Amino acid sequence: MKEKEIKLDVNNMFADVIGKEHGIPKDEIDDYQDTANKIHEKIKKDRAKGKMGFMELPAQSEELISEIEEEVEKREGYENFVVIGIGGSALGNIALQTALNKPYYNLDSKKRNGNLKLFVPDNVDPVRLKSLLDSLDLEKTLFNVITKSGSTAETMSQFLIAREAVAKVVGEDNLSEHFIATTSKDSGYLKIIAERENFKTFYIPESVGGRFSVLSPVGLISAAFCGINIRELLKGAAAMAERASTANLRENPAYLNALLHYLAYNQGKTISVMMPYTHQLKDMADWYRQLWAESLGKELNRDKEVVNVGPTPAKSLGATDQHSQAQLYMEGPYDKIITFIEVENFDEEVEIPKIYEDIEGVNYLGGHSLNELIQTEKKATELALTKRNRLNQSIILPEVNEHTIGQLIYMLELQTAFAGELFNINAFNQPGVELGKNYTYGVLGRKGYGEMKKEYNTRAKKDNNWII
Repeated sequence: MKEKEIKLDVNNMFADVIGKEHGIPKDEIDDYQDTANKIHEKIKKDRAKGKMGFMELPAQSEELISEIEEEVEKREGYENFVVIGIGGSALGNIALQTALNKPYYNLDSKKRNGNLKLFVPDNVDPVRLKSLLDSLDLEKTLFNVITKSGSTAETMSQFLIAREAVAKVVGEDNLSEHFIATTSKDSGYLKIIAERENFKTFYIPESVGGRFSVLSPVGLISAAFCGINIRELLKGAAAMAERASTANLRENPAYLNALLHYLAYNQGKTISVMMPYTHQLKDMADWYRQLWAESLGKELNRDKEVVNVGPTPAKSLGATDQHSQAQLYMEGPYDKIITFIEVENFDEEVEIPKIYEDIEGVNYLGGHSLNELIQTEKKATELALTKRNRLNQSIILPEVNEHTIGQLIYMLELQTAFAGELFNINAFNQPGVELGKNYTYGVLGRKGYGEMKKEYNTRAKKDNNWII
């Protein structure tokens, strides 16, 4: 239904609005239609070969959804749900929680309505993890360990620490009741551990990478345990998949957004700022940042040529960052696209009372609402950027709910895949991340990484004169 659709407003990306020096000529969109047709066909072929696993997630089986829902129903007596994962195994969980549950959800039992509190440490900071484990009643805590390989150092180290802590409280015999494993179906160390420990196990599709996995069990399990309607979330994603099934750039918001970013990048606009004007979507911007950076930042193109490409994603928050970052956006380098996320209807309406009517600098606020204020500030910032010839666009949500968030997630994922083809790079690998991981494996003594340890130990010494 049209009234439930999110919209992409790209008027302020074009030369006739922000000027020829920085704007994109509208006829360039039509010039790229043949390219879009070819990429569209390639995406369809890759999907048929099983290379586009994220595209299959909106239509997941009733069996899987019911299995997740049944797991929620039978886990009575728990209070806390902890996600042990990092990067793509954590950011989507956080984004769904912030977007779809009320602020301060963990602090308010009425808001939770019997659902579990959610905690996602998402780091190996020792103070953070130790403080969390010390703060929770571990007898009433369920952990979901998420890693496809089971070799992710950060995730498995957190798991080992949590396992020891839980076992001390509940005993080895009851350990399995406190852990879920979300991992590969066919291989990996976590699968071996889960089978040995008799953990309930859910599987990540092999063709779905971490940053594209939020609509898989990676994100759906914590969402369901926290009262989010995962069926509506997937229906929203399916609705966007249907809308984005055309190659027509004027009808497909994912393709159009990717193309505009690509054209802007080629003009030197290499930074993509996502700026939601609702606190609910601040972590969606964080999730997008990983999606865009890890997918599109690549040294080599598909022809093995060194290209070192990739838009740099940045996150911002309206109206908060009007008071911290907007100065740069307005008057700094012409190297950015600002993508606003606008919400038409908020869950709450908060009136501003009429007080201090004799004070001119305050009395104008009375009788208005915070809803009016934040929406007006968004439009005012948009206008100010446009007047200064700065590229900006808006993703508009009629409201924030499972259906619209499902649409947004799928649109941004497909947009990323399409952008990868425009840049002629592989959007689904991350070779640059592996080198740092391998040095870590070597230093910590993982078998097979001895050479990496040697390299690490023979690295250039730092000059103490320049440590002051």
